[in-house]
This record gives sequence, structure tokens and C-alpha cells, in this order.
Amino acid sequence: MREAVRLDSAAGAGGPDLKELVAAVAKGDQDAFGRVYDAVAGPVLGLVRSVLRDPAQSEEVAQEVLVEIWQTAARYQPNRGGVMTWVMMLAHRRAVDRVRSAQASSDREQKAALLDRTPAFDEVSEQVESRLEREQVRRCMRTLTELQRESVTLAYYRGLTYREVAELLATPLGTVKTRLRDGLIRLRDCLGVIV
Repeated sequence: MREAVRLDSAAGAGGPDLKELVAAVAKGDQDAFGRVYDAVAGPVLGLVRSVLRDPAQSEEVAQEVLVEIWQTAARYQPNRGGVMTWVMMLAHRRAVDRVRSAQASSDREQKAALLDRTPAFDEVSEQVESRLEREQVRRCMRTLTELQRESVTLAYYRGLTYREVAELLATPLGTVKTRLRDGLIRLRDCLGVIV
């Protein structure tokens, strides 16, 4: 059975106090660390659990704190406070860091989810612009004569060549070219295109 560890350096019960044990841990004494562990593990877990509320994460953070005590025992400065104060400060900092990390991760996930759901501004803008342009072209097409509208529609919407338009309309090729040229000029003027 292990002997009792004093939490302060007050006179009285036998056995080393935590300051002496931490000094031994700083020199790599594993037995001393075992005794420090036994003395501080419960309070560390209690503090961490009060901050995190999640038992699994609390155990993980408490373990990280105890590993940090083992690794950084040489940094403990007795003139700045007691061992329990130092240990609890390490535990509180670790727990708060975990809360902040979890919150930052949650915020990033929410932002990513919002970006995935929301169509890009440019996409919406382009759709609106495209619809407006189509409506303007339709309005301008209605200003053409029937022969011009028919020639432009066959050549530009159905993709026929001038010769195919002429054959389909049973009209001389020169006449089709003139209709198309005149129709395109009227469309250009109606749409306000600057050449």
C-alpha cells in the first residue's frame, strides 16, 4: 500500500508533499509520478468534466493534462503557487482549448454546409442576365419583317447555312443574304449593340 501524499507542505502527517514529488517527476522518477497521478487525477477529471460535460472527451483531456504534467514537471515554479493550483490551471486551460476547438470546428462545418446549399451569387446573376437577354432578343425579333424573321430563325436558331435557307424558302441565295443582313442590322440596332 502506498503512503499518503500531502497536498501542501504543512507539518503533520508523514510522507512527501506534492512539491517534492513534482521535483522528483521533473528528474524522471516514475514512482513519484504515480503518486502525483493518484493525488491529482480525480480533481483534474472533475474540473475537466465540469467544463466539457462530455465524459469521453473529459477523460481524454484529463489524460492529456497528466501527460503534460509528466513532460513539463521541470517548468513548475513553487514560488508562483502550489502544485494543485498549477495542475488545475493546466487542466482548465486544456479543457477550455478543447471547447474552443470544438466550437471552431462546428462553425467551419456550418459555414461549409451553408456554402454547399446556397447557389453561388454569380450563378444566379448569370441566370437572370441570360433570361433578360433572351427576352430582349425575342422582343427585337418581333420588330423584324416576316421574311427577315424567318431567315434569321432558320440560319441562327436552326443552324442552317445560307444556301440551305435559300433552298428551304425557295428563294434566290442573294435575296436570303440581303434579308439576313438587313434583319441582323435591325437586331443590332434594337439590342443597342455597338460595333
